[in-house]
Amino acid sequence: MPRPFEIRTKSVTSGTRRTILKAGGTLLLSVVAPLPSHAAQILAVRVWPAEDYTRVTLENDTNLKTSHFIVKDPERLVVDIEGLELNPTLKELVAKIQSNDPYIKQVRVGQNRPNVVRLVFDLKEEVNPQVFTLAPVGEYRHRLIFDLYPVNPPDPILALIQKGEWDKQPAEVKPPLADIQPEPLPAQPEAPAAKADGKEDKATTTTRMVTIALDPGHGGEDPGAIGRAGSREKDVVLAIAKRLKNKIENQPNMRVMLTRDGDYFVPLHTRVQKARKVQADLFVSIHADAWIEATARGSSVFVLSEKGASSTAARWLANKENAADLIGGVNIKSHDRQLAHVLLDLTTTAQINDSLKVGKAVLNEIGGINRLHKNAVEQAGFAVLKAPDIPSILIETAFISNPEEESKLTDDAYQDQMADAILKGIRKYFAKNPPLAKSRMM
Repeated sequence: MPRPFEIRTKSVTSGTRRTILKAGGTLLLSVVAPLPSHAAQILAVRVWPAEDYTRVTLENDTNLKTSHFIVKDPERLVVDIEGLELNPTLKELVAKIQSNDPYIKQVRVGQNRPNVVRLVFDLKEEVNPQVFTLAPVGEYRHRLIFDLYPVNPPDPILALIQKGEWDKQPAEVKPPLADIQPEPLPAQPEAPAAKADGKEDKATTTTRMVTIALDPGHGGEDPGAIGRAGSREKDVVLAIAKRLKNKIENQPNMRVMLTRDGDYFVPLHTRVQKARKVQADLFVSIHADAWIEATARGSSVFVLSEKGASSTAARWLANKENAADLIGGVNIKSHDRQLAHVLLDLTTTAQINDSLKVGKAVLNEIGGINRLHKNAVEQAGFAVLKAPDIPSILIETAFISNPEEESKLTDDAYQDQMADAILKGIRKYFAKNPPLAKSRMM
């Protein structure tokens, strides 16, 4: 006979055990099921609404498994997340949906069944959802991402024309700087028109619009570099880009497109694609540098290099900027790998030569308002500069990691001076290098 407190175990069924505990003459019977695994914990919820798409991020302490489906009439996205119990942090998602979100009316959160939480997104229009997970990187733990793209996205060229009203010439054009008077860009000759009698009419001229693509770096999940006072690169460069956009739009025969006009993430290859879709004549990426030592200072201009970086610092910076997709969060499965490969490999020597010209013009003007980190345009393998048919430069406006320059970057007057200097350099470049007629690059 077993002694008191002795445990005898008999196999009953697979996965279940019957445990008989005899203690002091009392017989206890219990059925012990396998212990449930530790439920995942939601650490933070974030929502990034934008005209391009709305992103919802659930940051958590482990990788989550999900399933999702669309329900029609009305449009809804239903997501079931396994291994999760409803907690106060997840409930905060409801209040984070803004009334002006382009794609989400509201979200409902509930415990669908034990260990499964259901999210129901009530949508404003039909969307193409991308649901994926991201491994821990930088300051982030595991992330579950919902990207809601419109099924019928707006035409970028039509949107560019509508926003700028390019069919209307402004009544008065003010010069961006006192010493620069706005001049129309060189006129492009048209082919002589044939008359009814077969004779050619005299050649006429037309002024072609110059399209500038401005690319404020980072955004959304990717804050970029952060200064000691807490300033975020993504906010500073967006502010400078918007100032520059307004100045360009006051120039005759120039129009501008922002790769992002708010606080949301745009993958590097998408920034290049956006510029190509509007047939941009120039691509300008705007950043605020950072270094491990707070004493580093000065502005820089970079262009692409096919033969390696011009310095160790340039290579380090390019690697850091190229890692933006990891921080911002790209759905690798949705990448058009073939297109990305083409963009990386078709870069021509002519593009780099033109980029060096505009880079030098801009660097000379920036040197008038801030110390230069290097007196020459630098080169490195920046992914965002790899449009094969568009001169492209990347401007590091100052070191946000330097307390003195961080203060400058957040100052309205300095931002305005930087925008003026960039514009002056752009105009000088196009004055010497008028854009040629373009065929559609699609």
